[in-house]
Amino acid sequence: MKVLRGKVESGIGDFGRWIEKLEAHYQRKTGVKLYPGTLNIRLTEPYSIPAGCTRLEAREYGGSVSVSIAPCRICGRPAFILRTDANESGTGRHPRTVVEIASDVKLRDQHSLHDGDEVSIEVEG
Repeated sequence: MKVLRGKVESGIGDFGRWIEKLEAHYQRKTGVKLYPGTLNIRLTEPYSIPAGCTRLEAREYGGSVSVSIAPCRICGRPAFILRTDANESGTGRHPRTVVEIASDVKLRDQHSLHDGDEVSIEVEG
């Protein structure tokens, strides 16, 4: 396992809306009913999604944005890094130093996380 380190920061709430709208698709891909929101972490170093990870392709839901879904662990809990292709290529809203973490619970509340808190994320690799 590789450990990524970073700090919690606020997002804009966009991914939460899409998780809720595409709930069945995300549940089919992850095997988990995801909380409709992500925890944004600004890493100390850029992170690239590993090749061969699970994907939600735009054509699967009739949309225009494809998302990579990489398993991880945060605060000892299984979770997923969600990243759009634009963010992965460096042309999206977030640079590769920002990861969005989705889980079955609201991570901020479950683990009393606030902006600026330092966290570690375990990923394969």
